[in-house]
Amino acid sequence: MNPRPPLVLTVAGSDSGGGAGIQADLKTMLALGVHGMSVVTAVTAQNSRGVHGVWELPAEAVRAQYRAVVDDIGVHAVKTGMLATAPLVETVAELLAGTDAPVVVDPVGVSKHGDPLLAATALESVRKRLLPAATVATPNLDEVTQLTGIVVEDEDGMRRAADAILGYGPRWALIKGGHLPGDAAEVVDLLTDGTEEHWLYAPRYDNRHTHGTGCTLASAVASGLAKGLPVPKAVREAKAYVTGALAAGFALGEGIGPVDHGWELRR
Repeated sequence: MNPRPPLVLTVAGSDSGGGAGIQADLKTMLALGVHGMSVVTAVTAQNSRGVHGVWELPAEAVRAQYRAVVDDIGVHAVKTGMLATAPLVETVAELLAGTDAPVVVDPVGVSKHGDPLLAATALESVRKRLLPAATVATPNLDEVTQLTGIVVEDEDGMRRAADAILGYGPRWALIKGGHLPGDAAEVVDLLTDGTEEHWLYAPRYDNRHTHGTGCTLASAVASGLAKGLPVPKAVREAKAYVTGALAAGFALGEGIGPVDHGWELRR
């Protein structure tokens, strides 16, 4: 019998275009050698031009999916993405509290195209219930502003943002600096637990096809944690994988195409 790979569960929305959400998560997990499992929280009608409709699942459906997977198969890490509403955030936070595995929280607020994916009424639940359950929280700068009110314009602002996010209870904050103003040749992220800092730099590619970047990074971090890597190493390896996927992003449809989750396989 073949050895079982590490097990990673994504709790997120579906992207019918295949570039982000559950679809991106499972592709990332396969590429990184772990077994991906899923709890669908919402269904979106989505393509390269934007999100055209969102239908949230009932909380009991989310709970049933989660219990079916965790109680029978087990899990070595959990990643959360689009949770859409306060009842779903509360439900998922309750489930995570009873699960003995590292958790990566991607506090998805808006899509790549600017479409809202989290109700304003859910923000307090994210702050008070979801972030305290996180081993690593991975907000981008727009999500930092949404959660803390801090507008980040430079690396000092990223430090302030990290302190504010850590104040809600996650063990580590990964502040993604891809949306920093300016045209610097490098993209910088900050990983910190409030004591140690890790600044992660990568080339900025002239490629507009970046759909799914945040989902992919969070899933890659969860995959590393499921393999038993310490948080800084899991994040560094995830950053390297996403950087390659960004460089290989391709056109799809008439709008913003996805990163290439299989870039290493096709290299």
